[in-house]
Amino acid sequence: MTTRPTLVFVPGAWHSADTWNKVTAELEPQDYKTICTTHPSTLSDPTKGISDDIEEVRKAIFAEVIQGRDVVVVVHSYGGMVGPSAIKGLTEATIERPGCVIGIAMMATGYCVTGVGFLEGIGGNPPPFWKADTEKGYARLIVDTRELFYHDLPEEEGNYWVSRLLNHSLKSLTDSGDQVYSGWKDVPTRYLITTDDRTFPTEVQLGIAEGAKKQGGDVVVEQIHTSHSPMLSKPKETAEFIVRAVENFTK
Repeated sequence: MTTRPTLVFVPGAWHSADTWNKVTAELEPQDYKTICTTHPSTLSDPTKGISDDIEEVRKAIFAEVIQGRDVVVVVHSYGGMVGPSAIKGLTEATIERPGCVIGIAMMATGYCVTGVGFLEGIGGNPPPFWKADTEKGYARLIVDTRELFYHDLPEEEGNYWVSRLLNHSLKSLTDSGDQVYSGWKDVPTRYLITTDDRTFPTEVQLGIAEGAKKQGGDVVVEQIHTSHSPMLSKPKETAEFIVRAVENFTK
């Protein structure tokens, strides 16, 4: 039986769980158990909010730690608000729950603030690549999404991933931060900054990492020259980053 921690993967907004498939294909032969979660907010139900996404990830984590398995949470983009919030109270083992969350591997994302929702955290207005469709209840992407997310993939593959983008509920991005928790303060993190990112500027990511360090976070930064989707354009290197994170967390 493996003694490696279980890896629980949390995708970004609009993205399906299978965006992690290339990375899990690298990790599973190394005896890692991988679990890829799906956000309820991406299942074409505009009533689902961030609390539903957090609970979905929390259920996946809890199912592992209750069996005595430690967990590393791997998050991308919007998942960086969901994953850390989901680990609240699960970072120390107990008699009833002998496993625990030991760290978070983060990429192209932010360090969330307890009590602060997504839109509030970025200044209150949507970024220029999406708009609020209040009639149908979704956050609508309004730019060339292949260029936005996948510009370093071959055109055909980039178009495939564009076709896989999902409706994402507006509610999850405009909810209050009642359920948001800075779980990254409770465990060490490794942060993979994407240096060819047309969604989330590199300088913003660097500033976020420095801010987290100043707040007392155990933050180790790495960089990778990719678009916003390193798990797709450089899956081997992304998997190697995750392995290094696990080694760091299990010293």
